Amino acid sequence: MKRIVAFGPGPQFKGGIANYNTSLARALDRMDDVEVHIVSWIQQYPAIVPRDFLDRKSRGDKLGGTGIRVHYLLDYNRPGTWKKTVRFIRDLDPDRVIIQWAIAIQGIPLRYVARKLMQANVNLFFDLHFVIQKENSRIDRWLTRRCIRYSDGYITHSMNTFGELNSFFPEKNLRLIFPGDTRPETGTPVMKLYHPVYDMFRKDESFDVEGFRSAMGLKTHVFLFFGFIRKYKGLHNAIEAFRLVARKRDDVSLLIVGELFWDTLDEKKFSTRLKRILFGLAKKLFLRAKDDEREYRPLDLIDKYGLQDRVVTITEFVPDEEVYKYFQASDAILLFYLKATPSGVESMAYNFGLPILATDVDHFPETIKPGFNGYLARPDDPESMAEMMIKSIESPIPPENVYATSEEMSWDRYASAVLKV
Repeated sequence: MKRIVAFGPGPQFKGGIANYNTSLARALDRMDDVEVHIVSWIQQYPAIVPRDFLDRKSRGDKLGGTGIRVHYLLDYNRPGTWKKTVRFIRDLDPDRVIIQWAIAIQGIPLRYVARKLMQANVNLFFDLHFVIQKENSRIDRWLTRRCIRYSDGYITHSMNTFGELNSFFPEKNLRLIFPGDTRPETGTPVMKLYHPVYDMFRKDESFDVEGFRSAMGLKTHVFLFFGFIRKYKGLHNAIEAFRLVARKRDDVSLLIVGELFWDTLDEKKFSTRLKRILFGLAKKLFLRAKDDEREYRPLDLIDKYGLQDRVVTITEFVPDEEVYKYFQASDAILLFYLKATPSGVESMAYNFGLPILATDVDHFPETIKPGFNGYLARPDDPESMAEMMIKSIESPIPPENVYATSEEMSWDRYASAVLKV
């Protein structure tokens, strides 16, 4: 019996990394003779971060029917829990610990955990969602380099991430391997995999798509932006591009479904105001002004361009049970990112056979084949994006092509590959 620890946010948290860690645990649990433990954060970030990270809306049991045990142990703000987490994992005596690495600021407690586990000879892998962070502050690279050096191996989802990892640790003799390869005898293994297709989001064949579209005021061709509204996702460019499309066609709608990342707390509370002040001071110390996205307000462009009758916005967190509605009511997903690591939203789109319109940056050219499962636009170029949007209408992508793209991107295949390296 193998015992595996999937370290990352547990199912009580919202967001892509929580979904990812939960899905990985479920896939590992489906394997024969594998015992799975999720070791999770209690609090993922410094207490001054003004945001609510808990999923307070989803109702389903994401671990129903599994034997997975969840342990909420690590609190960023309480170093005593860092020691407790190390002791707990060490006492489990796992065959492997897989740590989700998704944001550099977590490198302070995670460095302690990873270093202590390595000293205890616990087999440890980092599952890298990035190496060079999208919003790159003065200390991000320093925190990343100091933390993820403590690892027996790595998992990457793109060649771009492997290249960044190599630039960080030229001394490590990183050895790139793929599913089916044997583990190298020397050097540090880096398994190149993919972002698997989520198994927790599925089509509802009984869903009344046309009725939903009508109730939402959506037109014939619907473009979807889905997920947290962050600057690196380029919603401002998507709205600029849609404005150009709407000038030429009167049968298009833009559906924006995503929580405003920095607007999740009650602004009337003193604690919220205090957090904003302290967080703002920290941002000024460590972040370049152009990278501070607290004042990022792309939705203002809707009023500026008079697009109110063409754009529908849902600016709140969508519970898992309702995600399918927005994907099934849409004709294409917009991923006009400024910088891209493998995207959870892209993975969700595959589940619904939804063509992907993305920018030709970083990871996207590895998975999006123009004319087959989507189209690629020039980065930071709304005119090019508008051209691809119109092209997706005039030369539509068959859903079966999108489904075919993801046939080899299952969680079961992913979990099997992870344990063999």
